[in-house]
Amino acid sequence: MKISEYFAQLFFRIRFIKLIELRTLAVKFLAIAILADLTHMAAAQNNAADNQLLGLSLEELMDIKVTTVSRRPQKLSEVASAVFVITQDDIRRSGATNIPDALRMAPGVQVDRLGTDKWAVSIRGFTGRFANKLQVLIDGRSVYNPIFSGTMWEQQDTLMEDIERIEVIRGPAATVWGINAVNGVINIITKKAADTQGTLLTAGGGSFERGFVGARYGSKLNEDTPFRVYAKGFTRNHTNTLSGASNDDQWHSARGGFRIDHHRGNDRFTLQGDIFANAIGDTYDKSAINLPSLANNARGQNEGGNIRFRWDRTLSEQSSIMFQTYYDRVRYQMSPIVSFDTESFDVDAQHRFSVRDWHDITWGGNYRLYNSKFFNNSFVSLTPEVRTNHVYSGFIRDDMTLIPNRLYFNLGTRIDHNDFTGLEIQPSARLAWTPNAENTLWLSVSRAVRTPSRAENDAALDFLQFSNVPGLLSSLFPLKAAFHGSHTFQSEKLLAYELGYRHRFSPQASVDIAGFVNDYSELRDFSLGGFSVSTGLPRQIIASVLTNNSAAALTYGFELSGDWKPTQKWRLQGNYSFIDMRISSNSLTKNFDPSVSGADKVTPQHQISLRSNYDLSDKLDVNLWLRYVSNIAYYNLPGYVTTDAKVSYRPAKNIELYVVGQNLFSPNHQELVSDFIPSIPAVISRGVYGGIQVRF
Repeated sequence: MKISEYFAQLFFRIRFIKLIELRTLAVKFLAIAILADLTHMAAAQNNAADNQLLGLSLEELMDIKVTTVSRRPQKLSEVASAVFVITQDDIRRSGATNIPDALRMAPGVQVDRLGTDKWAVSIRGFTGRFANKLQVLIDGRSVYNPIFSGTMWEQQDTLMEDIERIEVIRGPAATVWGINAVNGVINIITKKAADTQGTLLTAGGGSFERGFVGARYGSKLNEDTPFRVYAKGFTRNHTNTLSGASNDDQWHSARGGFRIDHHRGNDRFTLQGDIFANAIGDTYDKSAINLPSLANNARGQNEGGNIRFRWDRTLSEQSSIMFQTYYDRVRYQMSPIVSFDTESFDVDAQHRFSVRDWHDITWGGNYRLYNSKFFNNSFVSLTPEVRTNHVYSGFIRDDMTLIPNRLYFNLGTRIDHNDFTGLEIQPSARLAWTPNAENTLWLSVSRAVRTPSRAENDAALDFLQFSNVPGLLSSLFPLKAAFHGSHTFQSEKLLAYELGYRHRFSPQASVDIAGFVNDYSELRDFSLGGFSVSTGLPRQIIASVLTNNSAAALTYGFELSGDWKPTQKWRLQGNYSFIDMRISSNSLTKNFDPSVSGADKVTPQHQISLRSNYDLSDKLDVNLWLRYVSNIAYYNLPGYVTTDAKVSYRPAKNIELYVVGQNLFSPNHQELVSDFIPSIPAVISRGVYGGIQVRF
């Protein structure tokens, strides 16, 4: 028995709540929502642990410090970038049980569920299972996958209660975070060990969230050394197809980890690590995969772990040193389709100092090693099977205060050297003007690159059917496609122009607007290298598909977000995102690559998110979340409207009971189709789960 299945059977085969009829529950949620909007009850004093951020004014929320933009703490109101912060209170009230679903709260972020254990997450277009223009960090640790140049979201998890905030940068951040930070950066920041003292227990289950448990214990080795340990696990139900057949298999997961913080004088040390194991399953489109041994369903597993060490020394209020290193290893086995081992090692150092009180300079260097081993088969292979890649980087950024408290200008650049394309330079310039405490106007110009992945250089894929190539040949004979990577494939490049405005109407209302024009060049494209006819029966035409950099794109759009507190107990948040994409690509293969040449038809032009958080009393709160996503033309998927609802009740200060309804507006909807391994589209269904959380 595999370790992940053992944990699943040991911990998660308990049914925590009896399922009830979902339509009736949806009506109850809506009735409670109406009550929340019309009733103003006298409230006792808020529980500080549970309602800390709802009790803050928006003025205080705007002063929350963010660190991802410049690698140093900055007030959100003064940042010259499109930044959105998802707080722990936002996560708790949303009912999200995973990081991708929590990211749906941020404007400009496209999140699509592909199955029970797979997501496509992107910022400002070019989405896909392995969206390759997005840098994802967990506590500053990159979770980039070197084979597909993206993020495998089923492997990126932690105890949701331990996340302090998620900082989402929309737009390039390559000057600070290097190659692949093209369209944005997502940094998941967990709480310090000192903020997670005591014991937390959580458990629950329902229709899709079949069962979940979590535990965390925090204490101190001594007065200067707090620590925590945690463990969690869950079983999630499979998704279905439109016909009602199973699309994949249940997902069983187990994870654990620790964090130790030590403070001595001006020095702070952190040692942190995690291990995980997942048991997963998929259903594949056998007509498109040249693998005779493939069954309709394939069961697999992935496991891995990481360990991170960080040292910070404060020299003065404007001077500090940081050193961080981490090691990460993952084994992924979706036999017999895709199996590989990856490991990465990273060393990062930076120094911050000031010059004449108006130059705040940050500079540093980075070394990263990626080692990967791919287990070849007749459908997909990488040559060589084992490869080690190195990235060397150096950066410098100068944050200049031209007029104190009014005008800020920062200029920086990063130089990276990688094994695929050699030297890459990524500069940026940003200007922020704050004429008063209520207004901020900012603009920026920046350059970023996305370096090739191993798959684009070393891979060969052998599809059975290739129906997306138009023309006479496809109408006469079935087409078989053979895809080949290219060692001449170069980095994709972006020149981005951004403009933003923040306005605080009052301590209870604010708005944030960001617009962008992105000019992409040398994007991934494909060309037909030639045709041949198979010798066996039935006869097939074999098309050779080659990788090149002949595509280009021009995208523009804007994101609007607003925050309003009509009363001390009620908070409304909303955002709207618009994007238009113009892709220039080889017409013969335009429909072959949905993540690039077909990105204009895979990216929804319009997205809307509206959230209402209402505290009926110090014990009861009601949280509603309405979302709209426009259609996905590439897969003929219609737009959808859905809503989630969470009702929380605290009978005692340290106990919370809650019920969450998911996707309540319709029985099901489809969000996207996997763009890598041909699969059957998944249906996202309505669901409900309940749970309990105890702290002591």
